Amino acid sequence: MAEIKVSPVEQAVLFVKEARNELKKVTWPSRKETTGITWVVIATSFVMSIYLGVVDYFLAEIIKMLVR
Repeated sequence: MAEIKVSPVEQAVLFVKEARNELKKVTWPSRKETTGITWVVIATSFVMSIYLGVVDYFLAEIIKMLVR
């Protein structure tokens, strides 16, 4: 079976066309959904940073006691 040679430029153009067609099929979230999800991510990050800070502090104290 013979291979069809396609130039890199033609490949790039085909890729962009296919990508645009696929992006038209995407169901994008509304602004309200995006804002809500963003706040969930910010809150989760804040809670996790506090949790990890507390765990780090106590582990550091335990290591200090063991080193003495």
